[in-house]
Amino acid sequence: MDVMRFVSALEELGADFYAGVPDSLLSPFVDFIVDKYGISSRHIVAANEGAAVGLAAGHYLATSAPAVVYMQNSGIGNAVNPICSLLHTDVYAIPVVFVIGWRGEPGTKDEPQHVFQGKSTLEMLDCLEIPYVIISKETDDNALSLSVDVFKGHISNGQSVAFVVCKDSLSNDKKTDKKTSYIPAAKMSREHALDIVLQESGGDDVFICTTGKLSREVFELREQKGMGHGHDFLTVGSMGHSSMIAYGIALARPDKRVFCLDGDGAVLMHMGSLAVIGANNPKNLVHIVMNNGAHETVGGVPAVSVGLNLCNIALSMGYRHSYRVTEVCELLNVLDMVRKSDGAVFVEIMCNLKSRADLGRPTTSPVENKFVFMGFL
Repeated sequence: MDVMRFVSALEELGADFYAGVPDSLLSPFVDFIVDKYGISSRHIVAANEGAAVGLAAGHYLATSAPAVVYMQNSGIGNAVNPICSLLHTDVYAIPVVFVIGWRGEPGTKDEPQHVFQGKSTLEMLDCLEIPYVIISKETDDNALSLSVDVFKGHISNGQSVAFVVCKDSLSNDKKTDKKTSYIPAAKMSREHALDIVLQESGGDDVFICTTGKLSREVFELREQKGMGHGHDFLTVGSMGHSSMIAYGIALARPDKRVFCLDGDGAVLMHMGSLAVIGANNPKNLVHIVMNNGAHETVGGVPAVSVGLNLCNIALSMGYRHSYRVTEVCELLNVLDMVRKSDGAVFVEIMCNLKSRADLGRPTTSPVENKFVFMGFL
């Protein structure tokens, strides 16, 4: 289905405001919205899906018009609280139009972190009492129009509705011009920076890697050098929680230096974790954030991190040491200081958006990764 027709259907429901977290499966839709509205009073890229629901609720309260909240189906978990305790007809009866990318759809090949989420997506929407329609390759204009007519009745009663979008169901013929960098000073790619960090680490150090391309790059760097994977935990799902996983390990194993290799979008998603780490000041935790100013793994949509100084934020949260680097020589100097540091360390590495087109995926399962990592610990 052409994405322009799909957006037209959303407008027929009265929706004129968009908020969400980008998803690679929804790229034709998100690219269309970014091209049409940019980041503006009509479109906000939220820190997490629950926050997007809050934005949509505020918009409805001010305008009486429902907003569109887009997300990958993994984001339903972040949105459950406000869906149940804010939107539901038993509470405020605030309607939202959800556009949900169906990763892990039964019968399709996908990554392990999407399998359970995929087969439980429709059940979750049923449990949340959100009527839905599935947008597939076979969905035609007539079927979409019928769905819009039904949804209008639900929305008028204060009930939220959802379009569940299957893989390759939406098309966008307009090629969006993607930037190679949102941060002019950034000299390094994320993979180059990761290579340096791994090379400069000690033999007993462990690494908790955030979800997305970062974990894939760490896996391939180890493979290229003929190394094992026992030092690395690849957080293939649960975006935004790698720092708490790392902190949990650092508390239990004070004899190990624990590196959290994080992304700027992931940090934004659950930024309160910085405050918890800073307040407790673990002496053996090094929190490294690759800041490229975008949700690069899911299409390169800009994030508010492009205008933030995460290094200063970490200091204000209580981290003992904080460094911001843009070049290789700076990174090498900082890593040397990290080895001598006592207390929680935050390192913000400014990166461009370059990544390899042939980047592979881990060839071991998450369970295998868990056992090898725990074996090393």
